[in-house]
Amino acid sequence: MLNRRHIRVKVMQTIYAFKGSESDDLSKNQKFLLFSIDNMYNLYLLLISLLLEVQKRAEDDLSKKQKKHLATQEDKDPNRKFVNNELLQLIKENTQLKNQLETLKVADWELDSEYVDVIFKAIISSDLYKEYMKTRVSDFKEDKEFMVDIFKDIIAPNEKLYEYIEDKNLTWLDDLPTVNTTILKLLRKAKPTSSDTYFTPKLYKDQDDKQYAIDLFKKTILNQTALNKEIELKTQNWDSDRIANVDFVLLQMAICELQNFSSIPVKVTINEYLEIAKEYSTPKSSIFINGILDKLVKEYEIDGKLKKIGRGLM
Repeated sequence: MLNRRHIRVKVMQTIYAFKGSESDDLSKNQKFLLFSIDNMYNLYLLLISLLLEVQKRAEDDLSKKQKKHLATQEDKDPNRKFVNNELLQLIKENTQLKNQLETLKVADWELDSEYVDVIFKAIISSDLYKEYMKTRVSDFKEDKEFMVDIFKDIIAPNEKLYEYIEDKNLTWLDDLPTVNTTILKLLRKAKPTSSDTYFTPKLYKDQDDKQYAIDLFKKTILNQTALNKEIELKTQNWDSDRIANVDFVLLQMAICELQNFSSIPVKVTINEYLEIAKEYSTPKSSIFINGILDKLVKEYEIDGKLKKIGRGLM
């Protein structure tokens, strides 16, 4: 679920908020970093459970219509195609997912049911839903394609849901694109025979990614004096007050990565921090950062300071 760029963003945010010095105990800030990353999984569970809550809302809606005093024939014999959607049933019956929802006490929608209603109404008023409900019978493929379209076109871009997530946890806004992409991939690739662990993906691709997050944070903080000196030597013609704080943190991290992470290609490091700068800093930040890093890399190459291993690392 978590990619290296998003790990870099999390580290950047933690360092940006860091107010201490190299000699301070970093455990509290490291704990905050890991909690911020782990909390991303709670957002995943919240959104995947929203699908189940919408299905439950649809079933309740049919039940109420059947009990109406003047129920129509359609009310008495409703089209249950959405309620019986095979992909939704697969998610609902997933034991691992059910256990995680219970273990982590993901029950937000019980208290915030009005947002379930918002999504439910947006779905049933859509052309996608009307087209899907023209028939009463479908197969797994059609059900899956419908849910993919619903999530992509209605749920993911919903402004009310976005505001709700922002109110729940501000850091989730940065996690939302990654989580939405993960859910879309899972929906698209789901099969009737998908394993019980399918809807409970690993947060980290492997243990190396978690260690990378910790090492990048600690090595950047513990070497701030030396890193700042590198930056100052390359920005002598710049007024330090004109350098955005985010740019300074990104430069610290990028230089730390160039110096200390031998398996990460130089081009990957530079490209990743330029992309983060475009998203999180000023319009000209990526040009500024690229200029500084380009000069440093050329110097490191001449001085033999770039100790990279493996293929294609330049």
